[in-house]
Order: sequence, then structure tokens, then C-alpha cells
Amino acid sequence: MTTSDRLRVALIIGSTRSGRFGPTVADWFTTRVARRAITLDRIDLATAGLPDQLTDHDEPAPAAVRELGARLAAADAFVLVTPEYNRSFPAAVKNAIDWFGSEWAAKPVTVISYGGDSDGSHATAQLRQVFAELDAVPIRRTVGIARAWQRFAPDGSWPGRDPELEDAARGMLDQLTWWATALREARGKTPFVL
Repeated sequence: MTTSDRLRVALIIGSTRSGRFGPTVADWFTTRVARRAITLDRIDLATAGLPDQLTDHDEPAPAAVRELGARLAAADAFVLVTPEYNRSFPAAVKNAIDWFGSEWAAKPVTVISYGGDSDGSHATAQLRQVFAELDAVPIRRTVGIARAWQRFAPDGSWPGRDPELEDAARGMLDQLTWWATALREARGKTPFVL
């Protein structure tokens, strides 16, 4: 398999909070992808430099928006790692979504959500609605991680042994790969109409 045949997946870390847990979850997910024909592009919203205020439609996009837009446009699929805050997702995630339009279209997206008592399912449900409005394809399989901070193993690794979490990640990756392959082929044959 050539590099161009590999699926390009943008792994987006949605939390920008000090002391955040998102990079730990992203590191874990990265190890799950290692044996697959996937090239990950890790995008951390804490360092992306996106402005908080959107420009008008006739204004040029800021450099950070152009740079991130090129990376999103090159992706075949998206995995968003997000905490659940107040039964929703962080403002930084909505800001990142709203800066872009066609970059999301006709591509599958899934969510790895995490929280304290919650597994992040409220954030995931809302993200499905938002991404559907942008013509992305929210897939059914996601990964929700409740009590994320309590899941460390005695040796300090995260997560501790968890066959259910491993199965969820495997199933999500299988479905994401199927959709990403099918939609990439479809976009190659017929450009998506916005």
C-alpha cells in the first residue's frame, strides 16, 4: 500500500483548558491506529491559534484559519476528542467547526468523548447535529469514557486494562475506515455538491 492509499484522519483535540486530559486520550487513540492503513494528522485546538471572532464572508481568512483549513481539506475523516462541559462540548470546538464549511463536507466524523460521571454522550449527541448541518457524515460508532481520571492503571499508564473500551475503539475504527474509504471513492468520482 502506498502512502497515497492510506486514509488521512484528522485527530482533533478539543479541550484547551489548563491541565486538560485530551492529549492523554489522543495518545491512547494513536496507539489503536498504529496497525491500520491510516495516517493521523494530530490537530490540537489549544495551539491552533484560531481567532475567537469570525470574519465576514468577504474578508480574507487569518493565516491560522488558512493553515488549519488546508489540513482539514486534506483529511478523509475526522476523530474529535472532546470532554463534556455542562452537558455539551467546549466553546473551542464550536469555534473550530464554525470557521470551516466545505472542509467537513462528505467526510465521516466520529467522537471520543470523556468526562467525570458522564461518558460525554451529551457532547457527542450535539456534535452529531452540528456536523450533519455541515454535510459531514457522523457515524454511529463513537467512544465514550466515563470516569476518565480514575482509569489509570497501577503503573500510571492510561487506561487501565479495559476490554470494553478496546472493543469500542476497534468497532469505531472499523466503521470509520469503511465510511472514509467509501466517501473518498465517491468524492473522487463525483465532486460533492454543497
